[in-house]
Amino acid sequence: MTRVLFVCTGNVHRSVLAERLLAARLPPGSAVRPASAGTLARPRSGMEASTRAVLEELGGDGSGFAARPLTAQLVAEAALVLGLAHEHREAAVRLAPTALRRCFTLKEFVRLAAGRVDTARGGEGTATTHSDVPDGQVPPVVDGFDVVVAATASRRGAAAAVPPAEDDISDPWGRPRSVLYGCAREIDGTVSTLARLLGGGASL
Repeated sequence: MTRVLFVCTGNVHRSVLAERLLAARLPPGSAVRPASAGTLARPRSGMEASTRAVLEELGGDGSGFAARPLTAQLVAEAALVLGLAHEHREAAVRLAPTALRRCFTLKEFVRLAAGRVDTARGGEGTATTHSDVPDGQVPPVVDGFDVVVAATASRRGAAAAVPPAEDDISDPWGRPRSVLYGCAREIDGTVSTLARLLGGGASL
């Protein structure tokens, strides 16, 4: 099992949507197990009603959810930690500094990984680099989850900088349903690409 942990503030909207929409977009039999937590979350059972409604409209499963606070143990146990904004990635790193190379924002990870995908081949420990992939065409990853994460981390300092806000997904808390729905659609598009990048998600 390979755990991908999404982090937002309250574990009410953004990270919940990312967790459950990724689960819906992964191929059957994937070893990737999405999870979520919030930097200021309060433990509670059940999904917030508006989040569940939007999630299920997009084809996700809203059952069996429980909000929980982010902890050092959750970060340490995750193969990949994806904040919905920079503040969430930074909070994860503060809790578990050794996880730095496994912590990104969701949009940052997809931007870096999709721009130049390294595909591990059949357990050989090698990788093929695709640096000329047309826009919108992301080759699937075949095995090697750890190779993908490590290669993406290595490109973080080499890639052209973007304004920090471009890698954040805005918090829809307290805003109209249309804003929440737009947020969900943005997350869905991003995690759909992530699902292809992670492929079957071989366990680390």
